[in-house]
Amino acid sequence: MAVEALLVKDIMSKDTFFVHPENSITQCVLSLAQHNLSGAPVADQHGNLIGFVSEQDMLPALVQSAYYCDESNRVDTVMQHNVLSVSPNQHVLQVAKLMMEAKPKVYPVVEGARLISVITRKHIVHALIQSQEMCVPV
Repeated sequence: MAVEALLVKDIMSKDTFFVHPENSITQCVLSLAQHNLSGAPVADQHGNLIGFVSEQDMLPALVQSAYYCDESNRVDTVMQHNVLSVSPNQHVLQVAKLMMEAKPKVYPVVEGARLISVITRKHIVHALIQSQEMCVPV
């Protein structure tokens, strides 16, 4: 399939990984490591996207927690509220352009407010490489 025809839903993650706002930062970091992600969407009890949290967001709280030997904060104290997200019907090239212009490496995929998946820079890169391998020179 040509990259122009590829949609987010064709290459997005098959499982919907997210964290809850009440999760501790320590729990969140361990979950991110387990899923090999640098950040994750934050969803409410209804599965609606309410934020995003990255390792970068959590680092200051982790440093403070390690220095003072206290419990780490909750995700909702450090998460970003203005979240860049994409639609499952968005073209992969549009998302690649977003990733070149904006900082996030992981984008929540939403239908309305409901979180349905994530798409990572790795997903985009692999799709572009596969498309390139199928190109036929003229």
